Amino acid sequence: MTSKNTYVHGYSQREAQRLGDQADTLAELLHAGTSYPAGSRVLEAGCGVGAQTVHLATRSPGARIVSVDISEESLARARRRDPEVTAEVEWHRADLYGLPFADGSFDHAFVCFVLEHLGDPPRVLAELRRVVRPGGTITVIEGDHGSAFFHPDGVHARAAIDCQVRLQAAGGGNALIGRQLQPLLAAAGLDVLEIGPRTVYADATRPALVEGFTGNTFIAAIEAVRSDALEAGIITAAAFDKGIDELRRTAEPGGTFHYAFFKAVARRP
Repeated sequence: MTSKNTYVHGYSQREAQRLGDQADTLAELLHAGTSYPAGSRVLEAGCGVGAQTVHLATRSPGARIVSVDISEESLARARRRDPEVTAEVEWHRADLYGLPFADGSFDHAFVCFVLEHLGDPPRVLAELRRVVRPGGTITVIEGDHGSAFFHPDGVHARAAIDCQVRLQAAGGGNALIGRQLQPLLAAAGLDVLEIGPRTVYADATRPALVEGFTGNTFIAAIEAVRSDALEAGIITAAAFDKGIDELRRTAEPGGTFHYAFFKAVARRP
């Protein structure tokens, strides 16, 4: 992340576990089609606890991956995540608004679930454009909470989700940023090569996704903002708890859950 924004989910061990569950559950969905040649220099911007780093490194053996984050605590956890996979990764503490690298230092950049937490995504994209060489690529993956729909539906469930959207906005972020990737990348002077939704759909026929995504990723993320939502006066405790109960029903037999991530690959001219 950066020094100028608050990570809405916090930095607890529980959140680190949630990020790991999310990365492992969605690895094929999100990383399919992304691999970098041996010897290429790749910047992972906003690596957090290294949940995505493991999959990035596994799919690009021989690539020289440099992973940066503003949080020393997150970097320490990242280094411990899977030393056999990430032993060759270079880890740096850095602010994405002012990366400590020369122009054109990297062949590629990879950004996953980062722009949604930033107050000035265009500035960060401009900085990434600067450090990637001409002809190099920037891959961006972001979610969009407006894409969540589910059965059984519930007004309290939607209100609980809206708590995170509002809290993230109050902290300068944007939980609906997925739908904006194309114009953001174009405005940064990048050529968008490909972009589209990566959809998660979970029901009783896909128990791994019900557990790994609906329960351990999405609902867990909403549960995590409870205290902040109550403190901000956005919702009452009773209404929030009823919303979580409604969301949990979507992970029970007869329940369904849909969510779309957006993945884009852009090239620096």
